[in-house]
Amino acid sequence: MRAGGQRTLVTGGAGFLGSHLCDALIRRGDDVLCVDNFHTGTRSNIAPLLEHPRFELLQHDVTLPLDVDVDRIFNLACPASPIHYQHDPVRTTRTCVLGAMNMLALAERRRARILQASTSEVYGDPEVHPQPEHYWGRVNPIGLRSCYNEGKRCAETLFFDYRRQHGLDIKVVRIFNTYGPRMYVGDGRVVSNFINQALRGDDVTVYGDGSQTRSFCYVDDLIDGMLAAMDSPADFTGPVNVGNPAELSMRELAERVLRLSGSRARIVHQPLPPDDPKVRQPDIGLARQALGWQPRVSLDDGLRQTIAYFRALLNP
Repeated sequence: MRAGGQRTLVTGGAGFLGSHLCDALIRRGDDVLCVDNFHTGTRSNIAPLLEHPRFELLQHDVTLPLDVDVDRIFNLACPASPIHYQHDPVRTTRTCVLGAMNMLALAERRRARILQASTSEVYGDPEVHPQPEHYWGRVNPIGLRSCYNEGKRCAETLFFDYRRQHGLDIKVVRIFNTYGPRMYVGDGRVVSNFINQALRGDDVTVYGDGSQTRSFCYVDDLIDGMLAAMDSPADFTGPVNVGNPAELSMRELAERVLRLSGSRARIVHQPLPPDDPKVRQPDIGLARQALGWQPRVSLDDGLRQTIAYFRALLNP
């Protein structure tokens, strides 16, 4: 660690999660280097930090090598919503795999601790419910979602091979559905879709019969979990699930968004997309035990804050 304090690199730092992570790191006193190619990240997400003396922005694509002086690395760079990662699937796979390789090479050169932001998508359409870390998943390797699912699975492989082969100090966090302010209006994720449709008075689109389930973690809780993983002892590598285990159906989520937003929009049904998981719920026993972490923000409280954010965007 340098004399002036810890320097932390956040790839994908101008994205939804990355910008919240940069905020948290600045609050706790780190020097933050935010790296983003602005493929899906936006300058507005990090605008309040641009003049901060401990914040630096570098426009760079992680599929290209990078050599900077850092103590810790959070690797978040990758489009994470289906609309974005399916738009250019080859680029998505390159970002997952080459991005991981380049950041691991940097961590090896600098002997830096590095955290991989993995995903619940590594479990695919699971046969085990809820999903514990020791479950290997059920993933279609050639489907529309495979660029992201298999890209993230390969990144995890690289992280553990670097640890075994080079003794690298790694952490792997599997992120479950997360929501909150700074989500993109048109990112295709269910929370942002439902909220924006409700606020506009459009039909709220539920795919299938709405019985498929998800678990939603508010962004502040998720960032606390990532920081706890990064700060954990060196012998704890993960992978560790970080998410909210409170499960609800898509129909229930749509009804809750309508109630909290005061919208009179109606719910309509459309066919279920290919490879869409029927259930998704994290087993967070390991996070509770090893990290002392669990989510604290209720779904209603988190949705109220997220609805207020989108309402301000739609009615500036």
